[in-house]
Amino acid sequence: MNDNFLRACRREPVDVTPVWFMRQAGRYMAEYRAIRARHTLLDICRRPDLAAEVTLQPVERLEVDAAILFSDLLLPLEPMGIPFDFVKNEGPVIERPVRAAEDVSRLRRCDPREALPHVLATIRLVRHELDGRVPLIGFAGAPFTLASYAVEGGASRSYARTKALMYGEPAVWHDLCDTLAAVVSEYLLAQVEAGVQAVQLFDSWVGALCVRDYHEFALPHTTRILRAVQASGVPVIHFGTGTATLLEAMAAAGGDVVGVDWRIPLDEAWERIGADKAVQGNLDPTLLLGPIDRLLAGADRVLRQAAGRPGHIFNLGHGILPETPVEHVQALAQFVHARSA
Repeated sequence: MNDNFLRACRREPVDVTPVWFMRQAGRYMAEYRAIRARHTLLDICRRPDLAAEVTLQPVERLEVDAAILFSDLLLPLEPMGIPFDFVKNEGPVIERPVRAAEDVSRLRRCDPREALPHVLATIRLVRHELDGRVPLIGFAGAPFTLASYAVEGGASRSYARTKALMYGEPAVWHDLCDTLAAVVSEYLLAQVEAGVQAVQLFDSWVGALCVRDYHEFALPHTTRILRAVQASGVPVIHFGTGTATLLEAMAAAGGDVVGVDWRIPLDEAWERIGADKAVQGNLDPTLLLGPIDRLLAGADRVLRQAAGRPGHIFNLGHGILPETPVEHVQALAQFVHARSA
């Protein structure tokens, strides 16, 4: 098996810098668009045959060193009693937002092994199809990010309702995040049992918090998840966006690898995270929309900042955008391997 990704997670030497991309399975690929023309996003997530096919598409087209499970961060919410759907041009919409103590008290601490068996079936199918070519990454959403969706009723720019609940009713907030942390911990452990070889905890929106609030309202719940999964023995990546001010706190929360977005140079970020952690990142995904020479110059800059230190996984600072030319993604993966060899 190509184990460069797993070796880099453990800060072991590799022959080339491993590369994979967040949202490497998605609308920028014609193969994915063909499936989406016939099925909704949730249909794909709920059908192991389709989810496995989509998971494998970028492995067939790109020189990536890991596959990542095709799924959605919000899947655990529905069996907990927070139904949602995806609305065109709006994204996820929560049917009954969670905004008061009585809403939290109604939530179910479901067992993901029983509530989300299709996700685990997808993992087993993908592992069989990969046949050891590259490792498979599982993932879940962190409590702050999941809670913000549940409270806001969908995506948000200001997180006003979320923060109002945090500040105004901290006991309710912590009860909500404690429930989410319990379910997410079991969800990730179930993914490990099913066969994923690493996991990523996405705290996509935690950059909305200042350091003080991160320590009070997010870190305890995130730490609970990261410690539980690290005890299983698989590498754990801790990722967020807009987190240049939170890197030390995120490193303290746990995980083997800290994801870094494009708003801070990789070498500066790594110094703040600490030499005892691997790092993942951190090219701006919009560079993939520009000229190839500028894209590759940006990738070269990231590699020079990593300076060949063991423990660097090349990735974007967030997901591949739908309008990205697939040829640019192919060229980027090839360049990272050739330049770092």
